[in-house]
Amino acid sequence: MLFCRKIPIRAPTCISCRSRLPTLYQFLSTAIDTSTSGQRPFYITTPIFYPNAAPHIGHLYSLVTADIFARFTRISEPDRLVHFLTGTDEHGLKIQKAAKDRGIEPSVLCDALSEQFRRLGTRANISNTVFLRTTETRHREAVEHVWRDLAAQDLIYKGTYSGWYSISDECFYTDSQITHPPSSLTPISIETGSAVEWSSESNYKFRLSSFQERLLDYYTANPKSIYPPAHRERLIQTLKDEPLDDLSISRPRERLTWGIPVPGDMSHTMYVWFDALTVYLTGVGFPAERQGLLWPPNIQVIGKDIVRFHALYLPAMLLAMGMPLSHTLLAHAHWTAQQRKMSKSIGNVADPFDAMDTWGVDAVRFYMARVGGRFRDDVDWSPEQLEKHADEIRSLLGNFFLRITSKTIQKRVASAPQLTFIQLLDQSLDGPNGDVLSSLRNLKGKVEQCMEKFEVGDALDAIILVLREANGALTHTAPWSTQNPPEAAQVSYLLSLEVLRVTGICLQPFIPEAAHNLLDALGVPKAEQSMNLAAVGKGSIGKVKGVKLFEGKREIPSGG
Repeated sequence: MLFCRKIPIRAPTCISCRSRLPTLYQFLSTAIDTSTSGQRPFYITTPIFYPNAAPHIGHLYSLVTADIFARFTRISEPDRLVHFLTGTDEHGLKIQKAAKDRGIEPSVLCDALSEQFRRLGTRANISNTVFLRTTETRHREAVEHVWRDLAAQDLIYKGTYSGWYSISDECFYTDSQITHPPSSLTPISIETGSAVEWSSESNYKFRLSSFQERLLDYYTANPKSIYPPAHRERLIQTLKDEPLDDLSISRPRERLTWGIPVPGDMSHTMYVWFDALTVYLTGVGFPAERQGLLWPPNIQVIGKDIVRFHALYLPAMLLAMGMPLSHTLLAHAHWTAQQRKMSKSIGNVADPFDAMDTWGVDAVRFYMARVGGRFRDDVDWSPEQLEKHADEIRSLLGNFFLRITSKTIQKRVASAPQLTFIQLLDQSLDGPNGDVLSSLRNLKGKVEQCMEKFEVGDALDAIILVLREANGALTHTAPWSTQNPPEAAQVSYLLSLEVLRVTGICLQPFIPEAAHNLLDALGVPKAEQSMNLAAVGKGSIGKVKGVKLFEGKREIPSGG
């Protein structure tokens, strides 16, 4: 790696609020001093969100997706530290214009809206370890360092840009990237549909074209570099077919004042994407000498509309500085409303806070992972479907737990000769109970395999299938019925508790609060809540107590 100077680690200060933000530095010290796994910490990021308006469902989707992988890593590798970055991208023309329209300073707008994004993460039970704002002093130092490094290599030069610019996307586009729809007087971006305008100005450029072959070689040789694979395939084809233009990385100060000035030239402001993409480096302490412990990211969760920025611009900057590229870009699709892009002007934007207040945090997380956890295609946001899936998990998990812990079943089990689950495994189970046990034995491997392949939806499908079978077996065996012997009730009881223990462990990344409530109610020790114990007969169950697993709707047990 190339470093021009050594900068000591110190607690950062936010430009706008001057508050002390020691979290990252405490984490770095912990990672350096106490890592016992022998592995590099796991680093995962979300896109940093642009706070020109209140958070929407798409922001929550990115947060939940990243949180699922962060939590899954923690339970899969308990000794491995997980570093999870999110935050807000607070510079650029959109922020400047939004603040002007409201008659306030950009810093005041950013303070207010950034806090809403921080609150969104807290409300949704997101387990990020750092929340970073691009208005912080530590980020400015990192961006200036990158600029000077690239400039010292003659990879930045001053030129003239003439072309299309989208204020909404904060992005320059070439003629081949825009279209002139007959229904509109304004040309738009083909990729995002955002309006563009012609711009001609003097600015600084980064020699992106110099990295075309290296980027093509990298993506060709690394099939797991972008997921879903279709994004990588399109990118490779683009690199083969179209020459990369050098990238404009500044705007004249008279046009853009809200941003980081170009080092050595106060008449120019850094292009917002050059500034924003550096945040992932800032998040690991760059340019301090210790940052190599955490870089590169294992997973970067992004929306499909910003693949180009993360797959071309950032990697070229990293290659220029001799730094490794991210292991995987996970580019998810979008949530729509009645098959239309959510838009404030249309009035079809779903409020994530309202959704969580109405259905509960875990129900919303479950719906997003269950329906949106394959990432390939846009998914329609539907309150009716959310209700359906919320009822599904409450019934299959919450009601199932209340059924098996009912006083009627407990009384019947107590009258049978005492039997442990390990002793139960020595018996030959057939019928529905045998089918449940067979599926449960395979669950851990299926979930791990799906998560390894980034198939979050399939992982949840496997868990739900076991719960559905277990619910069916419980209904079939009817342990509450006096027509069946107490010994049969005890078999159903012990098997059902083991199903709940194993699925409870597996569900922790998806519905963390309900899973915690369940494992606590089962008396599963904290040390036994990792994936290596999500195998049949590998963990213990203590004193069982009946509790409500989900916030919101009341769980009503059926049967027993």
